Amino acid sequence: MHLNPYGEYAVTLAADLANHPPDSTGELVDRCVDAGIVVDFPVTDDDLADVLAMLDRWSAIADATSDEDRAEQVNLLLTKASAYPRLTNHAGDGWHLHYRDDQQSLAGVLEALFSVGTALHLVGRGMHRLGRCALEECTAIYADTSRNGRQRYCSPTCANRDAVRRHRAR
Repeated sequence: MHLNPYGEYAVTLAADLANHPPDSTGELVDRCVDAGIVVDFPVTDDDLADVLAMLDRWSAIADATSDEDRAEQVNLLLTKASAYPRLTNHAGDGWHLHYRDDQQSLAGVLEALFSVGTALHLVGRGMHRLGRCALEECTAIYADTSRNGRQRYCSPTCANRDAVRRHRAR
């Protein structure tokens, strides 16, 4: 059984790339491959700039202040990036769904993956499960994949730092 890679893995990769933007096209490709994306299409240096611009648009989803605004931001990405779903076995590793046209650039593939993955993450887990770290000086984006759905910090380090700060303030 081949599990659909859209959802948790896509949204966590998007958050990771948004929080720590790659410095080169090679680094971008390496991080995508490490995340399990099959890069079986040509990659150009234009992909890096296109991905960074798309990540800025994707970040607006994390910054949305209401469910309606968040849905609108996701829908904007879905409209631009996604195609009708289709079955594929392009890498010979099992049949799975693609929500994109074939022969796209790396930036196009990531935009489709992140838009559909974010949509599935939010409707499957809850519209509140994507946001910015609650630590005042941290601006990192987190994708809440916790069991209870109450994540507010990007990492245990930020959560601990804020807890110590609150404790000392008392």
